[in-house]
Amino acid sequence: MYKYDAIDRQLVNERVAQFRDQVRRWQSGELTNDEFRPLRLQNGLYIQRHAPMFRIAVPYAMMNSAQLRTLASVARKYDRGYGHFTTRHNLQLNWPKIEDVPDILTELAAVEMHAIQTSGNCLRNITTDQFAGVAADEIIDPRPLAEILRQWTTFHPEFAFLPRKFKIAISGTEEDRAVTWFHDIGLQLKQENGETGFTVIVGGGLGRTPIRGQVVREFLPWQHILSYCEAILRVYNRFGRRDNAYKARIKILVQALGVEEFTRLVEAEWEHGKDGPATITQAEFDRVAAHFTAPAYSAEAADDSYIAARRDAEKPFARWLERNTHAHKVAGYAAVTLSLKQHGIAPGDITSEQMETVADLADRYSFGELRISHEQNVILADVRQGDLYAVWQAARDAGLATPNIGLLTGIICCPGGDFCDLANAKSIPIANAIQARFDDLDYLFDIGEIDLNISGCMNACGHHHVGHIGVLGVDKNDAEFYQVTLGGRQGNEAKLGKVIGPSFSAGEMPDVVAKIIDVYIENRQDEERFLDTFDRIGIDPFKNRVYEGRAHGKAKAAEKEAA
Repeated sequence: MYKYDAIDRQLVNERVAQFRDQVRRWQSGELTNDEFRPLRLQNGLYIQRHAPMFRIAVPYAMMNSAQLRTLASVARKYDRGYGHFTTRHNLQLNWPKIEDVPDILTELAAVEMHAIQTSGNCLRNITTDQFAGVAADEIIDPRPLAEILRQWTTFHPEFAFLPRKFKIAISGTEEDRAVTWFHDIGLQLKQENGETGFTVIVGGGLGRTPIRGQVVREFLPWQHILSYCEAILRVYNRFGRRDNAYKARIKILVQALGVEEFTRLVEAEWEHGKDGPATITQAEFDRVAAHFTAPAYSAEAADDSYIAARRDAEKPFARWLERNTHAHKVAGYAAVTLSLKQHGIAPGDITSEQMETVADLADRYSFGELRISHEQNVILADVRQGDLYAVWQAARDAGLATPNIGLLTGIICCPGGDFCDLANAKSIPIANAIQARFDDLDYLFDIGEIDLNISGCMNACGHHHVGHIGVLGVDKNDAEFYQVTLGGRQGNEAKLGKVIGPSFSAGEMPDVVAKIIDVYIENRQDEERFLDTFDRIGIDPFKNRVYEGRAHGKAKAAEKEAA
């Protein structure tokens, strides 16, 4: 895992001191609220519906146990004893006091954490696959290049005030788990004729205008990734709209120019920087890559007999093994997902006590390191097969072992109207109601893999567009309603979901989901997954089922009015 050098420490500590003085001047009246607003946003501090919200970066999903213990302490000391992991590898605190944030930043800096560029129209947190470095299907470990990108984007003076926020994701696996098709820049590592490089995707994004990105370079040698991204950003900075926030993202520019013209502009711009100072040397790559060497894996052959016996004897453990453990590139090891999707708890929320438990588990079973997924869960990446039963017991006791990873109740969900000032509707109660409706694990396992994503507004922080079932909160005559999409997906065949029709009230949502599942169960063939059935039969059978009662009710009302 990357460790700060003297330059990193100086940058972060000076940033803390700078913001402490800005808060002091705001408190004394030297800075107005309007003057203070961009300064606090640059330090991840928002004003939400009920209180400030503070966003802490977890670059490319990685942290260590000491950092997680600090987050636990900060949440307990300055907030209400819990935090919320987002779909962007960040932790959000929902109740801090503005005057306490400099002290929070000081405590974070002591363990090499910060809130730099977690908000504002700048280059945001670099994201990647939560199993980077250990995935069985990994082609190239993306972490060294993700760290180089992080260093390059931090305080980049040319891109501090872009037309809108800008997000970069990098994937190094056969199956894309970083949602690269729906980022401003998506980078897919690949090998071609023995050379390592990137497929470069530009102009993806969700939000108000969801668009799947387009390839602008099929293969770019890895040494040029900084200069090529710089060329993309310069074209965006020059031509991106600043007169309309809703049309300011790079995806709108790519659509307006057309991908061919956009690519031409980027290639022309790149000619000025190609082979220049931004070219990554082998020495620089090796310097950073040295931080990501493999831990001291045991060479001793794993004895699976104990785990096999426990799996056969205890069905809950067997379910957990099936859903919450993942293939590892090293024999005898597994990656473990600790579920933050316990029924009745806001998806992605984690208490200080749970953070401390996870930190202890990381120290004991996973070389002191852990990951955060964009599905809002926590991962222990390097667990010996023989330790899985002990990890499961500890996770179960802490409420972190719900075996619903990839299942219907493993819901991705933004904080919604309970916290966010931008939300049109609440998200958490809808997630809780659906979880309560589908609280039968046997039924969930029979249904199989279904991603259900919920967003409280068009900003799509819950990634509802790429859920197999997507739920979007909308405002309808000052009341909260929910629009449903079907067929979305992430991965190599990433696709946007299709809206099935008019929105539903909050109370209708569990029934709507139940009817969608019923149509799937009735129509699936053999072992078809939900998406397979949806692609085969289309949207109409689902639409007809969820609206059949509503149509009947409207007809009855019309008859009554006519009479």
